[in-house]
Amino acid sequence: MAKKPDYNQPVASVAGKLPPSDTDLEEVVLGACMLEKDAYMNVCDILVPESFYEPRNQKIYQAISTLGFNQRPIDMLTVTEQLRQDGVLEEVGGAVRVTELTSRVYSAANVEFHARIIAQKYLARRLIGFASVIETKAFDESNDVDDLLQEAEGQLFDISQTQLKREVTQIDPVINLALEQIQTAANNESGLSGLQTGYTDLDRMTSGWQNSDLIIIAARPAMGKTAFVLSMAKNMAVDFNTPIAIFTLEMANVQLVKRLISNVADLEGEKIKSGQLSPDEWDRLNERLRGVYSAPLYLDETPGLSITELRTKARRLVREKGVKMIMIDYLQLMNATGLKLGSREQEVSTISRSLKALAKELNIPIIALSQLNRSTETREDKRPVLSDLRESGAIEQDADIVCFIHRPEYYTKSSEDAEGNDIRGLAQLIVAKHRSGAVGDVKLRFVNKYAKFENWNEGYDAVQETLAQAPVKLGSKMNSEFPGSSDDMPINPFGFGSHSGGMPDIMPGPGDADVPF
Repeated sequence: MAKKPDYNQPVASVAGKLPPSDTDLEEVVLGACMLEKDAYMNVCDILVPESFYEPRNQKIYQAISTLGFNQRPIDMLTVTEQLRQDGVLEEVGGAVRVTELTSRVYSAANVEFHARIIAQKYLARRLIGFASVIETKAFDESNDVDDLLQEAEGQLFDISQTQLKREVTQIDPVINLALEQIQTAANNESGLSGLQTGYTDLDRMTSGWQNSDLIIIAARPAMGKTAFVLSMAKNMAVDFNTPIAIFTLEMANVQLVKRLISNVADLEGEKIKSGQLSPDEWDRLNERLRGVYSAPLYLDETPGLSITELRTKARRLVREKGVKMIMIDYLQLMNATGLKLGSREQEVSTISRSLKALAKELNIPIIALSQLNRSTETREDKRPVLSDLRESGAIEQDADIVCFIHRPEYYTKSSEDAEGNDIRGLAQLIVAKHRSGAVGDVKLRFVNKYAKFENWNEGYDAVQETLAQAPVKLGSKMNSEFPGSSDDMPINPFGFGSHSGGMPDIMPGPGDADVPF
C-alpha cells in the first residue's frame, strides 16, 4: 500500500528557490521563551514544533512545550535537562547551543510578533508542499483526476482550518455592537433584529433569522421541506429584496425554478410541466413573473457539493453579490471529500460543524435542510423530536435553531384532529431548539397543489371567510374556473382579489404575450 504523503513536512527548494523561513527569528523566539517568564504563554497558541524550519529548533521548542504543558519553569537549565531526557541534547548542539540562544535576545517584548512571522512562513511551506505533491500526482497518468481533485480539496480545507483562530475581545466593543443592533431593531418598522421571512408568527418567535446562526429545518419525505425554503426564498428575495443563495443538491436549477413559478403564479405543477395553460393562466403567469425577474436570488445545482467548495462559493457570493442568507437542500447530500473520516456519522458531524463555522465567518444565517430517520413512522405520535435527526447527533448540537415540518393531515387522512379542529392544509413548523429564544409551534398553511407555504390566517382562510359573508352569490360560470364542488375548495382562495364576482385582479397588459416563459 502506497504511503500517504505528508503535506506538513519541510519542502526542498523549488525551481532553485529556498522554502520560506527565518532561522534567525526562530532562534530569537526560542531564546525569549527561556528568558521571559510569560513569553511561552504568548506564543503557545501560535506555534507548534513543526512551525520551525530548522530541525534542531523543532526539538528545542518541543522540549519547551513539554515543560509548559507540565507547568514547570522554562529556562536554560530546565530546557537542557528536558532535551537530555528526550535523548536529543547532542543532536541540537548540546548545552552550549542552548546557552547561545539566550544570548541573542535583547528584549522579549516583540516575541508574539516574531512568532506570527514564523507561523506565516510555516503556512507558506505547507502550501508549497501541498502544491508540489499534487503537481507530482497530476503528472502521473495512473492517478484518477477526480480522486486527486477530492484529495486536494480535503487537504486544502485542512490547512485553511488552522487559520480560523480569533483573538480574545474585551467586552466594551461587544456591548456597543449589541446596543447598535438593539437600536436598529427598535428603528425597524417590523421590530425584527434579523432577516424577515414573511411568516409572521415565525418572525415573532425568532425576531427574524439572525446573523451567524445555523438553522436546521428537518422533516420526513413528502412533508414539504423544499417547498418551505422555496416559499421563504420567494418571500425574502422577491417581496423584501433580500439577496438569497440556494444550493440545491437534489434538483436541477430548472426544476427548482418551475416549482418557484408554480408557487408565484399559483399554477399546478402538472400544468407547468405540460405547458397546458389556458389564456387566463398564461396572462397570470406572465404578470406574476414580472416581479421575479431581476430578483436577488442565486441558484447553484452542484451535485455532491463538498464543504470546501461551499465555503469558496459562499465567500464569493457574499463578497460579490451581497448575499444575506444561504439555503442548502439538503445536508445529507453534502460530503467532506478528501478528509480522513472513519464513518458517515463522522462525515456529517464534520459538515454540520463546518456549516456553523461558515455562518460565523460570513456573519450570515445558513439554513440547511435535513432528513429524519424512520423512527417517526413507527410511533403512534408522528410529531418529530430532536432524536429523529438522521445520521448524526452533532447536527442538533451545532445548530442554533432546529425546526421540524409536520403536517397532521398527511398521517390522519382526515380533515379534523381528535379535538375536532380543522387541520386541512395545516403545517406545523415545530421550533424544537432555539439557542437564544423560545421554542414552540408555528401554524402555517400548506397549499399542496401549488407546493407553497403561507401564513395560516391569510390566503385560504381569509378568502373563505370573506366569501361566506358575501351577500352576492357567485354564478356557476365563475365556479367552473376551479374544478370541484364548493365543499372542496372556495372560489379564488389564494388572495388575488374578488372585485367582480371573484375574478382575479390581474389583467393582461400590453406586450404580455411577448414575455418569455
